[in-house]
Amino acid sequence: MAHPKISVKEFLNKLPLFNELAPDELEKIASAVIETHVARGEIIFRRGDPCAGFHIVIYGQVKLAFTSPDGNEKVVEIIGPGHSFGEALMFMEKPYIVGAQALADSLLLHVPKQAVFDELEQDPRFARKMLAGLSRRLHGLICDVEAYSLSSGTQRVIGYLLKSEDQPADGDKITLEVSKNVLASRLNLTPEHFSRILHDLAGKQMISIEGRSITILDIEKLRSYEGR
Repeated sequence: MAHPKISVKEFLNKLPLFNELAPDELEKIASAVIETHVARGEIIFRRGDPCAGFHIVIYGQVKLAFTSPDGNEKVVEIIGPGHSFGEALMFMEKPYIVGAQALADSLLLHVPKQAVFDELEQDPRFARKMLAGLSRRLHGLICDVEAYSLSSGTQRVIGYLLKSEDQPADGDKITLEVSKNVLASRLNLTPEHFSRILHDLAGKQMISIEGRSITILDIEKLRSYEGR
């Protein structure tokens, strides 16, 4: 099946990281970028593989995860369109510490590290933006650790549901974009615990569940439970 062609330069220009570059600088990076189509379930890289750049998701979804010694998978992050992954290890020149797998048919851009390093030497604004992006990622990971340590499983699930909408209200429908098993791992829960929490919330008339679709029935009750 033929895939539609994209303008790499135009896409990069829309991303905050690249949108202040001069046209010739952007052209230089775009010319080094490699487009990669990955099918759902396909491995993008494995833990221990060398990191030769970073990736940007144009469409689709990518799961970053590692497997514990007892064989259980821990989902670290789910990357969606317009977001990137792999920058930190690229700078450290270390192998990947997680694996990446496509959760849906996806189109990725791979930006080689040499193209990035060349631009960093030319433009301090680019360096500041790259640092800002890495800082946001670090802040998100710290917030995750805090949530896992200080919040109950129910609070984590409710927090996820409330953040899925900008201003959630009664009657809003939330469609889970990933499987319940993947989402459970992302929230540091077992699939069984995650399902019990959802059914407990449904039993208390806070939500209703139909497959991957969740309807908010009582937003105020959800918020009060999240704050416990």
